[in-house]
Amino acid sequence: MINVIVTYTVPKEFVDKNLVNIQTFLKDFNFLDQNQFRYQVLQTEDKNTFVHISKYDNKEIQNELLNIPSFLKFQKERDESCDDIQQKIEVLEFVRSSGSL
Repeated sequence: MINVIVTYTVPKEFVDKNLVNIQTFLKDFNFLDQNQFRYQVLQTEDKNTFVHISKYDNKEIQNELLNIPSFLKFQKERDESCDDIQQKIEVLEFVRSSGSL
């Protein structure tokens, strides 16, 4: 299993557009096999910072998901929203969980 957390901050004036782009790619993700991945997006209290948490069964589903046109558009527009977007990407190894949600 592949576990990734991406955290980034966008300018205040881009927050609403970022939310629309997120809704769009998440809608497109529904056309994929939901049993092979889980993708969550959270927004911090400051409203400018977003956290994407993804879990993939394998590289194939990860690559398929990351190459969906609406996701690529989201990334492009997010990256263009400011001169120097700071993003932190963490690949994590699953250890254990207390149950399922």
